[in-house]
Amino acid sequence: MLLQDKVAIVTGAAQGIGLACAQRLIREGAKVILADVNDTAGQSAAADLNSNDNQAMYVSCDVSERLDVHNLMAACIETHGRVDVLVNNAGILDDAPFLELEEAEFERIIRTNLKGSFLVGQAVAKQMVKQAEGRGPNGAIVNMSSINSFFALPDHVAYTVSKGGIAQLTKAMALALAPHKIRVNAVGPGTIATPMIDAVVKDEAFRQKVLSRTPLGRYGRSEEIAAVVVWLLSEEASYVTGETIIADGGRMSLNYMVDVPDGR
Repeated sequence: MLLQDKVAIVTGAAQGIGLACAQRLIREGAKVILADVNDTAGQSAAADLNSNDNQAMYVSCDVSERLDVHNLMAACIETHGRVDVLVNNAGILDDAPFLELEEAEFERIIRTNLKGSFLVGQAVAKQMVKQAEGRGPNGAIVNMSSINSFFALPDHVAYTVSKGGIAQLTKAMALALAPHKIRVNAVGPGTIATPMIDAVVKDEAFRQKVLSRTPLGRYGRSEEIAAVVVWLLSEEASYVTGETIIADGGRMSLNYMVDVPDGR
């Protein structure tokens, strides 16, 4: 197991990529704290993970609120005494053209996606430094960026800006924490089959458009992103820090549109 007995925090863990990460971490031997604002889904997810005597617990947390982050860390330390790895996954999406995007909506997205990643990342890193004893690696953090940290979307401006910020936050964190032997990386998913993409892809024509820019010809799966996340958190990636790993079905390499077979 890649993360045997490691203590992990996963934000935005009630569904989608965050839940897939929590599930994979459990399979790799970790003790996982699931954090989210969707208490019903989060509690259900933790209960499901614990059905086989696994060590998972749910903590309600709005990552954009410092007090909530403090309470998340307090719950983790009270329960396990330490934290070894973090998946900074919590994120939300705006859906308005640039000229119509309200200031309050822009701020809401930035607070959750970018500020939230900063607050949780800083709190976890401080604990990792505090518990370090100068022996070996002291922890690993993975931030959830996006293919849209490189590409722009005119109808999801705040989301695009936040993910670009996360890519830079990852580099800055990696440099700042390298002396403490804490690695920080990011994953940039392409189009992944999650509730978030369901809200964006509203009809078959749009689905065809999305797939036409994806050489592998399909949506990614949450568990495929989780596999990359777990590798980055593990000692198998011990010399990797400050990087954003793109998992996008080949989109970044594409300089043309591809044909999409019917029914795919």
